[in-house]
Amino acid sequence: MRHTKPARSALTALLATTLLAGGVLLGQTATAEPAAAKTVTCNVKALRAEAHRERDRAARLKRDGAPAEARKALAHADALERRAKQCADADNNSRPPLWK
Repeated sequence: MRHTKPARSALTALLATTLLAGGVLLGQTATAEPAAAKTVTCNVKALRAEAHRERDRAARLKRDGAPAEARKALAHADALERRAKQCADADNNSRPPLWK
């Protein structure tokens, strides 16, 4: 029975480690702030202005002979426009809370 002692101590150590790690994870999830409680607001006018500046920058880069950077700037401007549209749609289509 001498060969079972190392296995038993290894299993005990593994079990203790697992329980400690599980307790830490469980403690973190219990105290974490819910994701639904966070509100994200965005300024549609600022996003559209930033997209306009990016489009101007892309045009300037294209005139200066940097087409790769111009494509990146246009892609960034498109992303900003999509984000502004998403924010505007969310503002227009969201329902007020039941208690209001």
